[in-house]
Amino acid sequence: MSETSKLESVKKFLRLLQERIIGAFEEIDGGTFQRDPWEYESGGGGISAVLENGVVFEKAGVNYSSIAGESLPAAATASRQALKDRAFTASGVSVICHPLNPYVPTTHLNVRYIEVEDLDGWFGGGFDLTPYYGFEDDAVHWHRTARAACDGFGEHSYRRFKKWCDEYFYLMHRNEPRGIGGLFFDSLKREGFEDCFKFVQRVGEHFLDAYLPIVKRRMNTPYGTREREFQLYRRGRYVEFNLVYDRGTLFGLQSDGRAESILVSLPPRVAWRYNYTPEPGSDEHRLYEEFLKPRDWLDDE
Repeated sequence: MSETSKLESVKKFLRLLQERIIGAFEEIDGGTFQRDPWEYESGGGGISAVLENGVVFEKAGVNYSSIAGESLPAAATASRQALKDRAFTASGVSVICHPLNPYVPTTHLNVRYIEVEDLDGWFGGGFDLTPYYGFEDDAVHWHRTARAACDGFGEHSYRRFKKWCDEYFYLMHRNEPRGIGGLFFDSLKREGFEDCFKFVQRVGEHFLDAYLPIVKRRMNTPYGTREREFQLYRRGRYVEFNLVYDRGTLFGLQSDGRAESILVSLPPRVAWRYNYTPEPGSDEHRLYEEFLKPRDWLDDE
């Protein structure tokens, strides 16, 4: 398969994935996404789709982009000096959901394909879950579906990509993970384009299977001021990670990408509290003690 046909195949899949996720979110929420097509100065562009103030999702973004540039930003070349000053194309879909109900977890999905002048292309991405109130059956379902996405892509791929996710989505300055993890992978190419592309397709297709059952299970759970305030406080961790550590955010900003699309990942409302500690024995305390800890959620399977 030629490089052009590879890229076109990926772009077609990404656009279909974007529309599939938008449709599923609109069905469960009842709201409508605003779609904003945009162009990238040096080539390509994308479609940003955002739902705000929904019944289920306080803010959800499902963004598609495919851009071309003369040189990769520093976020992509910091550990790959051979990539400096080379033309590139980067295509991907990025999803972020900040639910209204504190009992529904925030989630994130990204799948991407990057090609660099005179070098092979590679895939990256994954999905992760950030609960505010922990439920073991939700966590097991999430990781069971993540494992299913990895079926057929190597015996230890789920363990490998789960570990990578746990290590990546980690706030070093807080000494805590962002959530309960999922899958994360980057520079995926050694298995060959066809196998890697099939795997990325499986990840994208399993995302809704992983997330929507949890949303439906928790979206009508009664909550009050205490739960809402804790949700806003914990959203602060999400903001801290995305602005300090997230390579995708840095890639977009450093490549002069569309700021409104890049920063759609940030929650609409957030709060910081000085030196906050949850009350021992509370549901808030349980999140820290049982869910924001390294754990094999499928150890009995």
